[in-house]
Amino acid sequence: MGLFSKIKNIFSKQEEVKEQIEEKQEIKVTEEEKEEIKETTKYVEGLSKSRDNFVNKLSVLGIKYTKISEDFYDELEEILITADVGVNTVMDFIDRLKKRVKSENITDFEYLKEVIVDELFMIYVGDDILSSKLNIKDNETNVILFVGVNGVGKTTSIAKIANKFNKDGKKVMLIGGDTFRAGAVNQLKEWADRLNVSFFGDDRTDPSAVIYDGLIKARDEHYDIVLVDTAGRLQNKANLMKELEKMNRVISDIIPNNPVETLLVIDATTGQNGVVQAKSFKEITNITGIVLTKLDGTAKGGIVLAIKELVNIPVKFVGLGEKENDMIPFDIEKYIYGLFKEF
Repeated sequence: MGLFSKIKNIFSKQEEVKEQIEEKQEIKVTEEEKEEIKETTKYVEGLSKSRDNFVNKLSVLGIKYTKISEDFYDELEEILITADVGVNTVMDFIDRLKKRVKSENITDFEYLKEVIVDELFMIYVGDDILSSKLNIKDNETNVILFVGVNGVGKTTSIAKIANKFNKDGKKVMLIGGDTFRAGAVNQLKEWADRLNVSFFGDDRTDPSAVIYDGLIKARDEHYDIVLVDTAGRLQNKANLMKELEKMNRVISDIIPNNPVETLLVIDATTGQNGVVQAKSFKEITNITGIVLTKLDGTAKGGIVLAIKELVNIPVKFVGLGEKENDMIPFDIEKYIYGLFKEF
């Protein structure tokens, strides 16, 4: 049994339990199991556009070709590229697939489907031990810095992640470090008020000065989580690099060994442009993870694989809807299941 079959079995059972719950059958399910089912459902529903576009095309290949040929590989390559998996990633994948087909003498398309999904899974996992979990320490103040260009949903992502921490019982503060964009500080404050979490920000133009005072307050009042917004400029890399270096110095001076995470927010609907942004920001500062917004709004969900393969930065959160609880931790197995459920 391939990896995908095992993944499918696990989540198919979750869907059976979900149906039993919806039919109000008496079934014992823990709160943790309910949460797992909710998250799996979000992946299934949120990836429907990508699944309809991607999987349908892959399924047609099995009907169109009676044997695995160069034409088959060419069409598979085109499907993967149009799904935003990325050209280099696809070329490597096709090479690996060809070797495996030859070495295992694969002729059955049903088995080949398993192999395709397994190999795509391995693009993300590889030899690394990847975790979507944030590097959060208990009983300490943890600072998370958010970066990304304007328009990707950075402020909204910060709010949604703050909402998650708040519901988990953490003491949360938002700091408005985007002093460049008009209205950014007020927008973040509105979110803080709406979520009933603390906010620090003012009308000063020096973001490091604002962050400094906010962190002093967070440290002295023993906040668990501090989420810091930053300006979304990428036009002048040198200036942005200096600005981020200054912010990092300020943060580490006040609260040593922080920020614990620097998260780059990318809009999934921008496709390969998002990968370009990841490369650019990686050159500027130490990015520890990706927040991928609007994954539910694109038919090109393969961008997750492209980001990992081309910049080797793990996806930490994905946005799978507009609601406050629709920003969820990334899970490669749930992602693979949501993308290939009907394959």
